[in-house]
Amino acid sequence: MERDGSILIAGAGAIGSVMGGMLRAAGREVAMLGRQRHLDAIARNGLRLTGLFGERVVSGFTLAERAAQFNRRFGLILLTVKSYDTAAIAAHLAHLLAPDGVLVSMQNGVGNIETLVERLGAARVLGARVIFGAEMESPGTVRVTVFAEPVAVGPAPHLQGEESARLLQHARSVASILTGAGIPTEACADVMPYLWTKLFYNAALNPLGALLGLHYGALAEDPDLRAIMDEAISEAFAVARRTNVALPFPSAQAYRSVFYGKLVPSTFHHRPSMLYDLERRARTDVEALNGKVVELAERFGLEAPVNRMLTRLIRARERLQREKLGQP
Repeated sequence: MERDGSILIAGAGAIGSVMGGMLRAAGREVAMLGRQRHLDAIARNGLRLTGLFGERVVSGFTLAERAAQFNRRFGLILLTVKSYDTAAIAAHLAHLLAPDGVLVSMQNGVGNIETLVERLGAARVLGARVIFGAEMESPGTVRVTVFAEPVAVGPAPHLQGEESARLLQHARSVASILTGAGIPTEACADVMPYLWTKLFYNAALNPLGALLGLHYGALAEDPDLRAIMDEAISEAFAVARRTNVALPFPSAQAYRSVFYGKLVPSTFHHRPSMLYDLERRARTDVEALNGKVVELAERFGLEAPVNRMLTRLIRARERLQREKLGQP
């Protein structure tokens, strides 16, 4: 991977726009793939970033609504689309990634790396855990709302085997590029523990916050909601253990201590991305979060009733919204 090569942001939503904007502000050559309304606003007035990473207006991007509009290859692709779009976009990105380039999945949930490795090859994919939050206030304007921990980027050795050592070097390069652009990032030898612990966080907070219209702190302050989140975490933790991921916590209770003691306080006023999806009448990524817990629990012969109920409630909410709009 060329350290000074061009970078493609595949999915210029809130997180993707922050990544692209910070990289462009640092002098990187950046292309962004996203929705036309947002891209049109950027083309007219630049991308306005506000919040915890500072205020700036950034311009000079290459912008496109469809991957086929790009006629060049990129040394680094940051994938920030929702998990349900991973398989469809991977075929297009395979043709846009330079032969020695690397694609970094910066998505929620688990299962994305597996899909990308299948379509791009084990030697060309990294995963990343992103645990800062951003909101798109209007087309062309994005605000960074919370920052919990540095981005963690690395390979998945159980999938990528002997390629992992070389991919770790790529991860260090990516971490250097992002940190140099003002996005604190660390390389790791195995990204899966980071992805799973973020799944615990999202599976507990996102669906409840989306269904009830509450920010994270309000969820943690209610005893009944806290009890539901405790069970969602315990179920997900049991599933993760069966995948043999090297979790950094000896028990679900140990994780919950950090969850309530550090992670929720640092993101107290954040509204879940799933809530924004429902407000926009958009599809959520519940299948890669609670739905993935249910899927794997069934595979391992485990029970996950709380995650199953949360998944069904979000599915029902999405379906009712589609029916109201006359959509299939």
